[in-house]
Amino acid sequence: MQNVPQSAIITRPHRPTCVASQRRARRSAAGRLLVASLLVFAMASGRAAGPGRDSADQSAAPLPDYAAIIASPIRTDADRRDDERRRPLEFLRFAQVRAGMNVLDVSAGGGYTTQLLALAVGPKGNVWAQTPKPRESFEKRLTAHPQANIHTLVRPFDDPYPTDAPRLDLITFILNYHDVANTPVDRAVMNKRLFEALRPGGHLVLIDHAAAKGSGLRDTKTLHRIDEDVVINELKQAGFVLEEHSDFLQNRDDPHTQAFFDMNGPTDRFALRWVRP
Repeated sequence: MQNVPQSAIITRPHRPTCVASQRRARRSAAGRLLVASLLVFAMASGRAAGPGRDSADQSAAPLPDYAAIIASPIRTDADRRDDERRRPLEFLRFAQVRAGMNVLDVSAGGGYTTQLLALAVGPKGNVWAQTPKPRESFEKRLTAHPQANIHTLVRPFDDPYPTDAPRLDLITFILNYHDVANTPVDRAVMNKRLFEALRPGGHLVLIDHAAAKGSGLRDTKTLHRIDEDVVINELKQAGFVLEEHSDFLQNRDDPHTQAFFDMNGPTDRFALRWVRP
């Protein structure tokens, strides 16, 4: 308990009271204590309704003005150069990001996707940016333009989100599933954790560089690509249901023989939207 300065203590003269008066005083004090306790609980619950709340279904909320989000002045010149190959307008439409959503961005990297999501969900939404270790480029982005609705999670891939945190409306996993395949991470455990982090009806959007059909995990380390069928099978085993496959990042001219950083143009990428039943 905090020590109160003697100068702040107010003394009052003692007045004798009868037994009935003492009982009434005790009942009155107990009543005030109960009311005070309820008020404290209500205030704590109100605070938990911020980043710690369980989100309601936001699927009925109107779609934000994605073009205005992409034009935000806080986005960097490097982001705008990447827009041509990453297609942020089509991505936001495919992910169906809405104001007020709770979102987890897995393997947030430098924060390109995280920042877009945070702009889209607005001040009443939250975006948790998961990364297995701190990233200087990500911290530099937040230092330049702090966003109160972005929360950094330094956690391993096989335990990417706290079990006692609010359930999510959306999870994004962009261009990094193939990298996780190159680590000792148990992807079955990771995918199950992601499934459990979503509320029923919540979505997972996964995008990655496509490897040749039938190649399995052969090219994950050398070409930084992954066979789409591997991803589909692994997510189905975790309980996800494939809701939509989009071709907005498809490149039919990609021979699937080079790493993305060795190509003159964009890779062929698959985009999958999953739902938790």
